Amino acid sequence: MRAQPGPHPGSHPRVRRPSLRTWPSRVALVVILLVLLMTTLLLARFGREDFVHALTFPGRVTGAVLLAVAFTTLLGAAAVLDHWVRHRFPYSGLVALIGTFAAFLTNAMLLVETWKDGDSSAYPALFGALAAGSAWASFAVWRTSVVVPAPKRLAIAVIVPSVLAVANFGYQNLYQPYQRETRPIITLSMGKAVLSKDRKAFAVPVDLTLQNHGDMGFYVLHTEVHAMGQRVPLSPKDRLRQQWRADAEQWTGSSEVNPLSRREIHQPGELVEAQPWMPYGQWIESSDTFTTRVVVQLPIDTPYDQVAFYATASLARKDRLVLQPPLQFVAKSWGRGNVPGWVKQQQESGRDSLIYRARVHENNAIDEYTRDARFVTVYWMFGADGANVATSIARKGEEDRVPTPAEQRELVNRYGLVDLVTGPYVRTLWDIKSQR
Repeated sequence: MRAQPGPHPGSHPRVRRPSLRTWPSRVALVVILLVLLMTTLLLARFGREDFVHALTFPGRVTGAVLLAVAFTTLLGAAAVLDHWVRHRFPYSGLVALIGTFAAFLTNAMLLVETWKDGDSSAYPALFGALAAGSAWASFAVWRTSVVVPAPKRLAIAVIVPSVLAVANFGYQNLYQPYQRETRPIITLSMGKAVLSKDRKAFAVPVDLTLQNHGDMGFYVLHTEVHAMGQRVPLSPKDRLRQQWRADAEQWTGSSEVNPLSRREIHQPGELVEAQPWMPYGQWIESSDTFTTRVVVQLPIDTPYDQVAFYATASLARKDRLVLQPPLQFVAKSWGRGNVPGWVKQQQESGRDSLIYRARVHENNAIDEYTRDARFVTVYWMFGADGANVATSIARKGEEDRVPTPAEQRELVNRYGLVDLVTGPYVRTLWDIKSQR
């Protein structure tokens, strides 16, 4: 028998290419092109936004990966046309297969992301349809007997970028929300009390410092410093065990924790003064320090034996959200504005509130487009029993809803909310009162 001649050394292997003569083949071409082009447009949109505006380095890397995949799917669309119609490039089927597979992998990952964190049902449905369409497109291209030159090299070229993309996705969505937090520090120090000229009043200066030693900036949502006057008479004899128990029971219903004392009789503190101590809606950058001084004045015959100072700051990490200015005053608890029910209840029980609100934006394009608009609401609360600041982030109209502990933890992790509290710093007043 005569041996069959093999292919010429310089020729390319013959590939069974699809034909447009049949109706199913024309439909397959249209569907594959539609899937690839829609994927290209979406990924280019998200990728460009993240590459230019993402707040973190992993976010910028995600944008670069999305742009690279968008370019790959666009090349895949051109290769599909050549593979089905022109037949000029011998490896167009291979390029088409790579493009459709890249589209499938990316659409599947975006489906998981938008299903887990997105609020819109349209985007999960869209990415689900694109993932299914790109999976079918990969199968349809593969069935045309695509020739794969150097399969091992190609496998490495496909697997390595896929692993990098999956690793970046995991870092962005799994590791980063639970990484070690950076927290600024509030320090408070009291100066020497100064008598007035008529010796009927005195002032206590208090220096406040916010130090950001971390490598991340923070938005200052609000701050407060308040002074509590305390009466602490002395018992003429040792106090009984039952009186200690009564003192300990007060810890469960008050923000103040007074020591159990053999002779001191600690009474609940009363608010003397409260005020903000930093401009709200601003920010403090990495390795920056802010210092200010407040002064508390009291009459020389004040009934208090001690004055205790507390300071609070509510912050948000600049790599987790964008605060759209202005953070402006919107309502007061004793007014007629739209006030949450729980704030009204506190107002009726003796604690008033000033309410501030601003729009916040997500730190990446995918969440920004697939999640509903969020607003940060800051409550500056004060009453006879003290003052504090509370912060929440929610969709418009959901300010009245109280999140569960799990939802609150997720909110803190996602947006990098940080509450700083320092105090009490206690100053006895006997030395001043004795100078009457």
